Amino acid sequence: MRAAFQTPPDYRTETFLGAPFACLDVPGAARVLGARPMGAPFSYVITSNASHLVRLNARKDERFAAALADAGLNVLDGAVPHLLAERLFGLDIPLCPGSDLTAELFEHVIQPDDPVTVIGGSEEMKRRLMARYGIRTLNLHVPPMGFINDPAAVEAAIRFVIEHPARYVFLVVGAPRSEYLAHMIARRGGAVGTGLCVGSALNFLTGLVQRASPAFRRLGLEWLYRLAQSPSTHFERVFVDSLPIFLIAAKAKLNPAAYGMQRGGDGEP
Repeated sequence: MRAAFQTPPDYRTETFLGAPFACLDVPGAARVLGARPMGAPFSYVITSNASHLVRLNARKDERFAAALADAGLNVLDGAVPHLLAERLFGLDIPLCPGSDLTAELFEHVIQPDDPVTVIGGSEEMKRRLMARYGIRTLNLHVPPMGFINDPAAVEAAIRFVIEHPARYVFLVVGAPRSEYLAHMIARRGGAVGTGLCVGSALNFLTGLVQRASPAFRRLGLEWLYRLAQSPSTHFERVFVDSLPIFLIAAKAKLNPAAYGMQRGGDGEP
């Protein structure tokens, strides 16, 4: 079911907390995605952050686990999991935030003639993307709130992707809905292009939402900026959905094999 991005891949992979990560930084991942030709069978990218790893390990979300297993590419998004991977387990997994990857694609890879489909967002987002990057074909479908639990709404989203062939398909309906939807599109068959589950990336790129400054991002404090900007929205995301990664990492340090890893940091298997 997995539609590989390169055969054989010219990048290594590392398993961290039960998830296989492509060891690609932002430019490297953009090059891999840009190498896929128009018309390639639909495959998708997950940009896993702390909340994704909590969902996989603590919540035991089988739908997300299946989506992750069938993803064409999974890259590491998030300063906290990046730090834990490096300091606790000695893993060299480059940081590849979804927002940075999206910006890299629009700035350096996506051409005006490349068809783009967006699931989620708004008409204003579409207008700004087309105006800023000269995109000639951008098809937008905005599912209703709660669509992922409505079979008819899910079907409409899947059909839209199939009926609007694109080289790049941005799924921006929030996690884990984007990942669930990407998996269902891939399982259905008949769609083409590279799907990207990239959260708020298009909101940041178009200026609809202000992103944290580069200084905050370099310090790994983008989560704090977003929490301060919108505490009601991000409180649960930070303290419920993401914070348990520290406990998960501590358990994995005691028993790395249970999480698909070797004992890191001390050279022992």
